[in-house]
Amino acid sequence: DALPISIEADLDAMDAIVDVDEMHFTNVIFNLLDNAVKYRSEDRPLKLRVTSRDLSGDRLEITIADNGIGIRRDDLKKIFEKFYRVSTGNRHDVKGFGLGLAYVKKMVNELGGEISVASTINVGTKFIIILPLTQN
Repeated sequence: DALPISIEADLDAMDAIVDVDEMHFTNVIFNLLDNAVKYRSEDRPLKLRVTSRDLSGDRLEITIADNGIGIRRDDLKKIFEKFYRVSTGNRHDVKGFGLGLAYVKKMVNELGGEISVASTINVGTKFIIILPLTQN
């Protein structure tokens, strides 16, 4: 039996209008959520937290955080590289080619934004996307 998944959303950004390709941006968010599910901890329910907030300089911050298995510091430097896959130890159920996060970074950069990641082993991972707001 799979443990439950809960999603908490704190969407506090007021003027969150960004110029994005809807399909690619949907894929970016889906990819980050899908990774959270793939790399969940097997001994506790998965908690996802999605937030948005306004930043100075006409920018929007979106975060996607989980309480999964986390990513080792050595791997954090490389996770956005094409074909790089984090070793999951004895877990062989995680499929992929190591392209998802390279795609995510490329799309965020194409939108004039940036992405970063913070993670602690056995605590969770947080991806932070910062995008420029559309100028009226």
